[in-house]
Amino acid sequence: MKIQQIRNATMRISYAEKVILTDPYLAKKHSMKSHAGKAKSPLVDLPMKTQKIIDGVDLCLLSHIHSDHFDQTAQNLLPKNLPVYCQPIDQQKIESRGFTNVHPVIATSQQEGIIITRTTAIHGSGEVLAEMGEGSGYILKSNNEPTVYWTGDSIWCEEIADIIKKHKPDIILTHSCGAVWGDQIPIIMNAEQTFEVCRFAPHSIVIAIHMGTVDHGTVKRSELRAMAEKNGISAKQLLIPEDGEIITYN
Repeated sequence: MKIQQIRNATMRISYAEKVILTDPYLAKKHSMKSHAGKAKSPLVDLPMKTQKIIDGVDLCLLSHIHSDHFDQTAQNLLPKNLPVYCQPIDQQKIESRGFTNVHPVIATSQQEGIIITRTTAIHGSGEVLAEMGEGSGYILKSNNEPTVYWTGDSIWCEEIADIIKKHKPDIILTHSCGAVWGDQIPIIMNAEQTFEVCRFAPHSIVIAIHMGTVDHGTVKRSELRAMAEKNGISAKQLLIPEDGEIITYN
């Protein structure tokens, strides 16, 4: 299995002989609105040409359809007959944008040997949750492949802990830039919450993504690594890939 970090929550995951594209955010640098009033989004260029990101993709998996997870550029470039797996609340909006092969994951779906289970994502707390709307994470399972848990846009919480207890993932993909909303309310994991995942699942490999791309993020990759070392979280357990980097799981 291979995971290529593209940018933000966009990944190419090679799994059970399929290529899964997650949350495609393909806009050019600084071509979209700012989230925090600091700089236009996205903050960085893609690490490769968009066509190389799209080529060979067998299905698209969406955690939700915020603009930094499924942007207009991706909607224009992706083939309209590409299988798109999403949370049920987003199905109609995705179809209204011309996609003809949309599969809402109510609980569990299967795609040629890959079992996709949708999980809860808690995208903030208090009143912010209503502002953020519904989001999801996913579990991927297949014969002779590691169990992968992609948390989606979520803070560390009891619901995430319960999912880890139930599925015992080999790999956990966390959104870890510490993005905040309004009065500095966390809407995805920051450094300490990422470390909580590592401590709670000591036998899992944790891969921190969704970093370095949006201006409401509060944690940089270098800061996350330095803080991890201070907190006794090893570089073997917590991986922090750069954009374009490929991680191979043996």
